[in-house]
Amino acid sequence: MKRRFGRGPAAGGVDVPALVAASVTVVLWASAFVSIRSSAEYFGPGALAFGRLLAAAVVLSVVLLVRRGGIPPRKAWPGIVGCGVLWFGAYMIALNWGEHEVDAGTAAMLVNVGPILIALLGGWLLREGFPPRLMAGMSVSFAGAVVVGLSMTGGGAATLLGVLLCLLAAVTYAVGVVLQKTALRHASPLQVTTFGCLVGLLVCLPFSGQFVSQMTQAPVSATLNVVYLGVFPTAIAFSTWAFALSRTTAGKMGATTYAAPGLVVVMSWVFLGEVPGWLTLLGGLLCLAGVAVSRSRRRAGAASTVVASGGQARSTSGVAGAEESVG
Repeated sequence: MKRRFGRGPAAGGVDVPALVAASVTVVLWASAFVSIRSSAEYFGPGALAFGRLLAAAVVLSVVLLVRRGGIPPRKAWPGIVGCGVLWFGAYMIALNWGEHEVDAGTAAMLVNVGPILIALLGGWLLREGFPPRLMAGMSVSFAGAVVVGLSMTGGGAATLLGVLLCLLAAVTYAVGVVLQKTALRHASPLQVTTFGCLVGLLVCLPFSGQFVSQMTQAPVSATLNVVYLGVFPTAIAFSTWAFALSRTTAGKMGATTYAAPGLVVVMSWVFLGEVPGWLTLLGGLLCLAGVAVSRSRRRAGAASTVVASGGQARSTSGVAGAEESVG
């Protein structure tokens, strides 16, 4: 029997724990961009990914042992390994490397293809369907991400290698999330996150020597930023992401991440003193508006039409489960 996680307190109600978890994830992932900017100058793409995953693996392993989380069942391992290799490993290396080759705005536009791919793969492979509100909201958010990206390019050069690396990051992110969703059918969010992180750490192991060498030459603040990236945007945020993902669809969770560009604009303004232009603010607001649309629910009367079929009641909507939102 497949493991099933709760969706909320009542049919059509708001799953408050999952909503909080998704919100924590987005805020911490947005903060990662600010922190990466402070450490990328001193660490190479692979070394930065290794250091981040090392810190995360230590924290997650300790929590797993304290909570006696145990080893995931065999059926969960294909999803865990695939997610660990693609999302925890390849995605982080490709994104760090790509941002060295293209400007921040171009990178943001390319990587934000990821949530769209998640929705398409989730609707196709996971049979989540293609809810109209989700598709409409993602279209608005992606337009906002493009506006933010255009406003931040500043005429920077983008190499073909950088473009391909950012697109690779988007693809590995999307496929990794879909594989993670399959693993969550058989294992707990903590198990999936911990062992996925350990698999990603193994992928980045060839960069361990480079990390140690660069850490000895980097200022303490840069090393602390790597630790922060590992503990908060990775160990905590990936755990809260997995918890929320286990209670809703991959498509809706992917759409939620479109709130990150707007939050990055605000955080850069507050912590780095980078005052955003009106175009950047407009793009950020579009991102947030799109997320609001994608997270909205149908009216109860429209979403819960029931017909009789052979003496049993069934929903007339093929994606009724997909319409249940995190918040």
